[in-house]
Amino acid sequence: MSKLPLIVETRGPVAIWRLNNPEIRNPLTAELKAALAEAAERFVSDENLKSLVLTGSEECFCAGGDLRNMTSDRRTVAVRSRMKSTHAWMKLLVASEKPAIMAVNGAAVGGTSLALVGDIVVASDRAYFMSGFPKVGVLPDCAFLYNLPRAIGLPAAKDFLMTNRRIDAETALKMGLISRVFPHDGLLDGAIAIAQEIAEGPGVSIGLTKSLLNLSQNDSLEAFLLREETAQAVVFGTEDFAEGNLAFREKRKPNFRGR
Repeated sequence: MSKLPLIVETRGPVAIWRLNNPEIRNPLTAELKAALAEAAERFVSDENLKSLVLTGSEECFCAGGDLRNMTSDRRTVAVRSRMKSTHAWMKLLVASEKPAIMAVNGAAVGGTSLALVGDIVVASDRAYFMSGFPKVGVLPDCAFLYNLPRAIGLPAAKDFLMTNRRIDAETALKMGLISRVFPHDGLLDGAIAIAQEIAEGPGVSIGLTKSLLNLSQNDSLEAFLLREETAQAVVFGTEDFAEGNLAFREKRKPNFRGR
């Protein structure tokens, strides 16, 4: 029986995905993309799952695209088909109001683009980040050219992408590429703790917070304020808001139910 390209498990309301091909540094193979698409469909449709943790296996996070597949068929139609298979599951995660935490456990060479698909990016103190794309003469993918300058600014993004410089976890933290660094052996537990805390929170307001943050990158202020008015009206009508307000007055921890 062949090895699964993606190990999927759950811990209560948290889905955990582990890329499972460390022998070739966990690249985005066709098999892995198919598994990610299936897992993403289940994650976004399962009302019991509230947040996601994605990580790599052994000492690798992700090596980016599968170079063997890239060179096997370079026709325009074939390349577009491969890109669409990547974008399909990626767009599901981005559009979902459920937050995704990327736990970068090791080398993210090329795979930094995958990390930035997530909403929160944390890393092991052994992790490091490289563009990888200049070494093979291909364009960054997984919306890397869109996400990276929004995370670290345009000048730093150009430096990172064009020079293929290697960035360790502490430098990545200072640049804003990631938001937390954990000791290597505590990375997964730390990421799951973040996901669990989010899962126990007010799901409607957290989901709308994610959506409005993403939309704010391209909205005018006027358009954004209209979205904010509508979203706030929705949140004020939730059971979670009533519970949070009552818990605040009663000086106790709220029991949110995501509705």
